[in-house]
Amino acid sequence: MELQDILSAAQDILEIEIFSVQGDPVTVGSLTVFFFFFIGFLILGSIARRVLQGKILERFDLAPGIQFTLARITQYVIVILGVLISFQFLEINLTSLAVIFGLLSVGIGFGLQNITANFISGLIIMFERPITVGDRVEVGELEGDVIEISIRSTKIRAMNNTYIIVPNTQFVENNVVNLSHGDPTFRLHIHVGVSYTSDLDKVLKALNEVANEHPKVMKHPKHQVHLKEFGDSAWEMELRVWIPDVKDRYILRNELNQAIVRKFADYSIEIPFPQRDLHVRSSVELPFQKK
Repeated sequence: MELQDILSAAQDILEIEIFSVQGDPVTVGSLTVFFFFFIGFLILGSIARRVLQGKILERFDLAPGIQFTLARITQYVIVILGVLISFQFLEINLTSLAVIFGLLSVGIGFGLQNITANFISGLIIMFERPITVGDRVEVGELEGDVIEISIRSTKIRAMNNTYIIVPNTQFVENNVVNLSHGDPTFRLHIHVGVSYTSDLDKVLKALNEVANEHPKVMKHPKHQVHLKEFGDSAWEMELRVWIPDVKDRYILRNELNQAIVRKFADYSIEIPFPQRDLHVRSSVELPFQKK
């Protein structure tokens, strides 16, 4: 078979009509070009996002969350432009496209409600930015760092280094605690009980020294020491300190607790344990009637 015959056969295949929309034919060739450009713009959008986030935006003094949002928006703009350009190769006019999107909207309304809700929630998160990449969040009983925000879901790395995929609607419809939104500082509360026989002034001095001596406790705002309440077997004391990063709160809580134990030992301050007094009374003879 000659080359001309091969090209002629290929042209005949490309001109085969697959379907038509409002009288506009869609051929094998136009559909092939459509998918070629569509996939190409998807790849281009992904590359643009990585280059922006990894090489360009990091040169500016921008928060990681803002860099991620700008890179994602750029990717979506490229993809949307790619879709519009790709449809031009199908030679379908705008009226026909309106018919197609109308049919798709009906399908979305019946079968893809959750996907659509997550898509819209993803856009809300990216533009309103109630959470950003790097934030420490609590969703229900889950606590972790936001790693990635996509158009459908958000990836969170939990404290034990497991990854949880959370639908975007969870962040829009439910209560979400963002522990580091705009300001990573955090007030840490340390509770400790001391014996009623302790010298209160010495207890206050010891707790103040613990806060002053720790290098990661912020000087401003200044820490506070409170006698919260009188417990069953102890004064319930509370040390409130400000730390620069909420993500370090578990480590600093451990370090401060250990420092309190050592400091109390130096000042001979007792940390009591719950005690109960048991009073035993002698038995009492009960009256009874002999048969």
